[in-house]
Amino acid sequence: IHYVLHARAVDRFTNRAVEPESEFIIKVQDVNDNAPKFPDGPFSASVPEMADIGTSVFQITATDADDPTYGNSAKIVYSILQGQPFFTVDPKTGVIRTALPNMDRETREMYSVIIQAKDMAGSVGGLSGSTTVNISLADINDNPPRFPQKNYQLYVPESAQVGKAVGKIKANDEDLGVNAEMTYRITNEEGAAMFSISTDSDKREGVISLRKPLDYEKKKAYSLNIEGVNTHLDPRFSYLGSFKDTTTLKLIIGDVDEAPVFTMDYYIMDVYENAPAGTEVSMVTAQDPDSTRSKVRYSIDQNAEGDALFTIDVDSGLITTTKSLDREELAWHNITVMASEIDNPNLVSYVPVTVQVLDVNDNAPYIVTDSALVVCEDSKAGQVIQTIRATDKDNFANGRFTFALPEDLPANPNFTLKDNADSSASVLARRQGFSQAEQELYQLPVVVWDGGEPVLSSTSTLTLRVCPCQRGARMPVCRAQAFLSSAGLSTGALIAILLCVLILLAIVVLFVTLRSKKSKKEPLIISAEDIRENVVTYDDEGGGEEDTEAFDIAALRNPAAAEEMRMRKDLQSEVWRAMGTETLSPALTLPDEDIHEVIKLKVVEADRDTSGPPYDSLQTYAYEGCGSPSGSISSLDLPEPQTELDLSEVDKWGPEPTDCFNSHRNDDDDFRASTRWWLLLI
Repeated sequence: IHYVLHARAVDRFTNRAVEPESEFIIKVQDVNDNAPKFPDGPFSASVPEMADIGTSVFQITATDADDPTYGNSAKIVYSILQGQPFFTVDPKTGVIRTALPNMDRETREMYSVIIQAKDMAGSVGGLSGSTTVNISLADINDNPPRFPQKNYQLYVPESAQVGKAVGKIKANDEDLGVNAEMTYRITNEEGAAMFSISTDSDKREGVISLRKPLDYEKKKAYSLNIEGVNTHLDPRFSYLGSFKDTTTLKLIIGDVDEAPVFTMDYYIMDVYENAPAGTEVSMVTAQDPDSTRSKVRYSIDQNAEGDALFTIDVDSGLITTTKSLDREELAWHNITVMASEIDNPNLVSYVPVTVQVLDVNDNAPYIVTDSALVVCEDSKAGQVIQTIRATDKDNFANGRFTFALPEDLPANPNFTLKDNADSSASVLARRQGFSQAEQELYQLPVVVWDGGEPVLSSTSTLTLRVCPCQRGARMPVCRAQAFLSSAGLSTGALIAILLCVLILLAIVVLFVTLRSKKSKKEPLIISAEDIRENVVTYDDEGGGEEDTEAFDIAALRNPAAAEEMRMRKDLQSEVWRAMGTETLSPALTLPDEDIHEVIKLKVVEADRDTSGPPYDSLQTYAYEGCGSPSGSISSLDLPEPQTELDLSEVDKWGPEPTDCFNSHRNDDDDFRASTRWWLLLI
């Protein structure tokens, strides 16, 4: 660091420069007043374990604020204060190096090294500063895997499932990460044949699984030689030996009570059809695989198909039929046989059994034709009319079919039969000149035999139809007339069917006509002669019936026309029987029960009367108080049946019903009774 000073000389009185301006440079001489520093410390470094002596670890650098160009104030020298004898530091460069060989991470992983930087070239009186360098040893694969024990023992039940894990084993490796990765394998053939081992990379364990089923009765123990080998090897340390280890695992097989075992995985048996019930089919065999050799009992699964057709001997396993079997109905039967130990019935094993029903020649053959047998009118003698074939419900092993005409019948003058020796036969014409007009249908009996044992035969009658065939047709085809006849209906039959249809149609038309007449409704408006009485409408809006309106309407229906429908056929009131058709007698007083019955009868008649106009309806009158001087005429205000009616106000109601009132006016008692009857009816 320096300073610049400018100066000049001037006259004190005139203030004029007596000489040019001068420049002075003033330099500040440095002294050692700043110690070295490590601005980025402390530091971390790493070096592989087992590194050679002198391996560079880390370079450290210190700074000094003093002038490096003047003296030794900024000349730094490095030294190690802590970390010997493992590491050294170069005094000038500050490079830290290893000082010992074979430093093992597994023995010591971390080292703390203190480095000092001193100025004045390290001389006495110089200033110094220090920092810490944390050095770790990086792992390398210098340790092989090691099993904690040389011998292991493991118990495995013989019921262990194939493919499932039965045990685990683990070798230790002091290395880290990929250097500790390893694989396991079974080295001996005995163990490798029955067991497999896989490596769990996360836990670094060997998982032992079962390769084949175990059987305590055959082998009670297995010995496995298991080897653990490092996956990643470092050739620099091959001198340390092989990076693997071996141990022995002895597997003890535990005895488990097992279900019986059948000698076969499935059974196929056969039996002839039509064999009588109780016929022996075959035998199944199962044994207890345990050393105890418990006795086995047999049964048929009741839920299996065909269990009702077969039975099995519980001790021997012999299967027999319970009924005669028919191959044509079902050729194969499937059942399931169960075997269980007597000592432990809960241990059950199953085996499928298939029973084939062998064929017996018990069905006679019969002829089948693909189409109708048609004989053209222009057929020639020796011409093939049709090729016929036969079929049989029995097995095809019963041989081919043979055809012939019956020997006990005279020779057919019209047709003959030729056996084609291939289970078919040809029907041939023996003459020419067939005519549909002369004879339309011909019958030809044919006998067919099968080749089974015993030989069975049947006789079928072929129907041949003569018809004029279409020219140029590849197959004989009759015209419409022929097809009509082939349906089996004559002209007379068709006429009879047509007449029946016409009669049925006429009956339907007649029924519809009669029903439409019955359903015809009567007119709503009838002549004025049918008017019988007035209908009074009461508009009771408060306390009385002051406002009334009377009007005449036409009769609701023609009484003469409705009389037939009015009375119920299933109920006849005793009142009507007593009255007959006469007018009520003045002295007649009806009991309440009869009046109720009459009202109920009228309600039923009104409900059943479908021809009544819509205004023939039930009117409901609500009692709303006694505001009228005449009082209410509502039936709700009537006294009890046992009390007398007060009829003094009836005279104020207007004209009396002449047909009813005049005949009873002189007799007060009769008048009351008649009036009561009239009120109840309306």
